[in-house]
Amino acid sequence: MDRPEDNKGASMETIALGALGEKLVAEARSASSGRYAVTIHGGHVNSLRQTAIGLAAGHALDEHENTGEITLQMIRGRARVVAASDVAELVTGDYVVIPLEWDSLEALEDTVVLLTAAVQGAPY
Repeated sequence: MDRPEDNKGASMETIALGALGEKLVAEARSASSGRYAVTIHGGHVNSLRQTAIGLAAGHALDEHENTGEITLQMIRGRARVVAASDVAELVTGDYVVIPLEWDSLEALEDTVVLLTAAVQGAPY
């Protein structure tokens, strides 16, 4: 797969998120951390970064502080996002705007999310 940032302004790239999600979950299950991620869009010349993340059931991403706007879209599974006293349970197809400071994303079952982040200081 060509890196999208290398093809800025070139033809569109299509990614089958379902198939990618299957690979991410398989890698996450075999990783000791229970997670595996790949950046599908972004880089030093982009103002937007998109990362597909697979989390095996029972594993989590913990304590993140955002430097810009972040959203999560659930591609597969069921998960819980905890931010201070706010808790949101997400299922396939859900979308959530993440607060600047959040505590965790917990996979209640094998989960794939698309994390989209605005990159601070990137050119427009």
